[in-house]
Amino acid sequence: MTTTKANAAPKAAPKAASVKQDVTGLTSLEMPAAFREMAEKGAMQAKEAYDSYKSLAEEATDAMEDTFATINKGATDFQSKALGAAKANFNAGFDFVEKMLGVKSIAEVMELQTEFARKQFDALTTQVKDIQDLASKVQAETAKPFKDGVAKAMTQWKSAF
Repeated sequence: MTTTKANAAPKAAPKAASVKQDVTGLTSLEMPAAFREMAEKGAMQAKEAYDSYKSLAEEATDAMEDTFATINKGATDFQSKALGAAKANFNAGFDFVEKMLGVKSIAEVMELQTEFARKQFDALTTQVKDIQDLASKVQAETAKPFKDGVAKAMTQWKSAF
């Protein structure tokens, strides 16, 4: 029985050796230098393009974040200005009603009404001008980061190609 085992071992060894020989034969293939150089150049160009696009995307994201932050601040300022105007108008209306309760003649009513209308017209004119100025300022501040970011991205994009 031991002779059978001894005979089985040598048969397995040649098969293993032939497989090993085939594998090493495949690994000895080599790429031509021109093809390898072209592949490396293509990979390098792809990496440069990726880096360029990544940089452009990051800058565009930063510009959008700046734009949205400016919009948020502008909306808060606008809301504050509008609430201040509403409060002033509301208080002026209450003061007018309080004065009207103490009126003793039609002439006094006409005088108070005329004075109230003139003050409210002046106040409204000032409030509208302030809100227009704020809206113009917010619009300019909001457009600036976006416009600057787009201009910078376009310049980089043009220089990349």
